[in-house]
Amino acid sequence: MDRLDTLDDAVAAAAFRRLVRHLRHRTDAQNVDLMGLAGFCRNCLSDWVGEAGGLDRETAREAIYGMPYAQWKAQHQGEATPEQLARMAESVKKNA
Repeated sequence: MDRLDTLDDAVAAAAFRRLVRHLRHRTDAQNVDLMGLAGFCRNCLSDWVGEAGGLDRETAREAIYGMPYAQWKAQHQGEATPEQLARMAESVKKNA
């Protein structure tokens, strides 16, 4: 059994909330860069939350972003460069 599966749910939830709060604080970390490095981003987290909790996309995104996604995007998301998009495409291939 994977040690992760033995974590207490309250501990896992607290760690998850800390991660989400960290990502809310670090608006300088663009989703395209997170995807390029780790193969996941805030949108992935919101999709996972939505799937786990039966939430619609906008509700799940607001839970992760702390505001409506359109508002976060307008305030914090810049245009992705061709280099960022290429890194993201290569990284996403590793998710399969």
